[in-house]
Amino acid sequence: MEPSSPLPKTPIPLPSIKPNQKPQAKELCPPPPPPPTAAIRRLLFNPTELVSTITTVLKSSNTTTSPLHAALSPYLPYLTPPVIHSILSSPALHHQPSALLSFLNWVHSHSTLKSFTPLPLPPLLSLLSTLISHHKFDDAKSILQSQITAEHPHHQLHRHLLHPAPPLPPPSKALLNTCIFAYCRSGWPHLAAQIFKKMKRHKLRPNLLTLNTLLSSLVKKNPSSRSSQFCKELFNDALKLGVSPSVVTFNILISGYCLEYKFGDAMQLLRKMEDDFKCKPDNASYNTILDALCKKGKLHDIRDLLLDMKSKGLFPNRNTYNILVDGYCRMGWLKDAAKVVELMTQDNLLPDVWTYNMLINGLCNTGRIDEAFRLRDEMEGLKLLPDVITYNTLINGCFEAKKSSEAFKLVNEMKEKGVQPNEVTHNIMIKWYCKEGRMKDASEVVRRMEETGFSPDCVTYNTLISGFCKAGDLAEAFRMMNQMGAKGLKMDTVTLNTALHNLCRERKLNDAYDLLSSANKRGYIVDEVSYGTLIVGYFKEDNADRAMKVWDEMKEKEIIPSIITYNSVIGGLCKLGKTDTAIAKLNELLENGLVPDETTYNTIIHGYCWEGNVEKAFQFHNKMVEKSFKPDIYTCNILLRGLCREGMLEKAIKLFNTWISKGKNLDAVTYNTLITALCKEGRLEDALGLVAEMEEKKLGPDSYTFNAIVGALNDAGKTKEAEELLSKMVERDKLAQNLKQTDDRQSLVTNEPSDESDSSTIAYSEQISELCAEGRYKDAMHIFMEQTQRGITVNKSTYITLMSGLIKRRKSILKPG
Repeated sequence: MEPSSPLPKTPIPLPSIKPNQKPQAKELCPPPPPPPTAAIRRLLFNPTELVSTITTVLKSSNTTTSPLHAALSPYLPYLTPPVIHSILSSPALHHQPSALLSFLNWVHSHSTLKSFTPLPLPPLLSLLSTLISHHKFDDAKSILQSQITAEHPHHQLHRHLLHPAPPLPPPSKALLNTCIFAYCRSGWPHLAAQIFKKMKRHKLRPNLLTLNTLLSSLVKKNPSSRSSQFCKELFNDALKLGVSPSVVTFNILISGYCLEYKFGDAMQLLRKMEDDFKCKPDNASYNTILDALCKKGKLHDIRDLLLDMKSKGLFPNRNTYNILVDGYCRMGWLKDAAKVVELMTQDNLLPDVWTYNMLINGLCNTGRIDEAFRLRDEMEGLKLLPDVITYNTLINGCFEAKKSSEAFKLVNEMKEKGVQPNEVTHNIMIKWYCKEGRMKDASEVVRRMEETGFSPDCVTYNTLISGFCKAGDLAEAFRMMNQMGAKGLKMDTVTLNTALHNLCRERKLNDAYDLLSSANKRGYIVDEVSYGTLIVGYFKEDNADRAMKVWDEMKEKEIIPSIITYNSVIGGLCKLGKTDTAIAKLNELLENGLVPDETTYNTIIHGYCWEGNVEKAFQFHNKMVEKSFKPDIYTCNILLRGLCREGMLEKAIKLFNTWISKGKNLDAVTYNTLITALCKEGRLEDALGLVAEMEEKKLGPDSYTFNAIVGALNDAGKTKEAEELLSKMVERDKLAQNLKQTDDRQSLVTNEPSDESDSSTIAYSEQISELCAEGRYKDAMHIFMEQTQRGITVNKSTYITLMSGLIKRRKSILKPG
């Protein structure tokens, strides 16, 4: 088998050309060797002499100047694998690694000799010993990677390294170090970790590069709590062996924690590296955590981290600023992103293409396409050429904004400017056609994609499969799956689950069930996510019997449900008022050795509260606390809301005060739940006290707070105070920032449908907007108050228009004449 990566080659000069001699055309294959001489014929019958002769040729050759291929060519037809292996193992060449590498490269260059790989262990170990003893580590790693690939799946070398047996020599420390690196680079870090563990048992200290390579490979290969825990274990092993970690080591471990969003562990390690190891964090240490915080939307934690960074004498670099720009753009906080760019330029760091691409993406995501185009023009004015990412972002933005003609113009423009479309460009167009139900056009893009040299990937096919499922053309979706396999693309579970998800979303549950039933015959590996998708689909249709039938089928096929699948079933049962059955599933998962998480417990607590059985909810809560369950903010909010819904306001206040006294972290939902309940009871003063406390803790107030207070003020006949409160809040720019986030959080926790009626909302929003346009803000405010009292809210844009108008009106009244 041919090695997957080329071996290092020593250049061999060509013979010089005599005067008046025409240079020969470069031959693709060596000319046929001359008829064997009598001496060579004799060697054929004595392989030992043949090995000795070729070894002598290699020893006498100066590989940098002599035409080695010419000297070896006569022996080419007579080289067998045993002869090649003997030459590589020759003690006479043990001190001539360059000659061995030249011979190996020469062998690799002839297709007739490629069957000699993988090498047997004796010549391999001899060759590696020679290279390592002469510090040719890169060559040794390259040969090892080829060997590891060729040996798969048997891995004879790995078995020898762990359990060497005579007459082969035991591996040296240097060889073990080199092999760990090679197994990591070949994509088998778990095999490398086993070698590392052997070094620990034999008290052989690995070098720092080996440790860092192993940790990095484990973190990138499969980021999970298991891998981060294993990395921590390996790190401690290395410390015991006397390895001194570097900042790179800590940055790898920090990266592992951040990939799992374990920010507490990442911050603890950041402090520990300096306090315990006298190893100062660098920009990469902080940037790794900043990037993860931004991706998770934890922008409030960023300020403290930046201050900590500056206190260590580190200042943001371009990468730091770009991470912040990306984070703010992801959240839609474009003004904050622009401020970061200003700070960046003040620090003499000019924005680059990446900076502009993120800003353009942020604008496109919020539908501000015209501003995105202006930013693209600004880029060109600064001599920053838009790249394929810039164009892809704008093209996708135009499609999402229903500006397809502009998108297609951009496709032509990028070609004219020498920016070639890539796979992503084609996939964006395919996605748009699929959304529009134009599956023929989507298939045509795939054809053009192949004509221009791009192969459809898993994203392409998953998009097409999803599109055909939405269009109801299940036969074509199945044909795409078959085509995917025929083209050599891995028919992975993601493809199957994509189809199942879309069928369930389109409420085509019978089709989804048929697909699941035939999946194994089509070559797909069905997993618990496949079954879980269909189970959730049936629960959404309130069809608990069918959901549990699929559950039973999954168990019959010995597919082990994960905690996520159990949570889906428990959630579905609770939603249908079958909390006692959900408890039975909880006991089942405990018997199966699974550990319930916060979602499991919170779902059951919420189920009891939903049924109005708050007492049982608290009994279950207390019982779980005894079993080491730690209630989180969602648990608190569920219980508080349960008490308020059942009219137990005094108990809710008592519970709230208990949490405050215990120092528990509360959020805007906690305060809004209690404020709303107090307002409904007419206890306006108590509600306003909580608003002040909420504002002091920088948790709001937000739109939910406004609605509750405005309704209470209106009920008390205090319309003017309501107007002033709203105006004050808008002036502080809190409404616009918090409105969407609070809406999302509130619906997430309560899982209740919104009270607002879509038709009423639209009608009253339009009426209020018209009055504002005419300057009749007082009339608009009157309608707004009436609808708030009835429980009908208005659109966010109308809300802000009304508040802005009230501010203008107030300013014009106060303006001196």
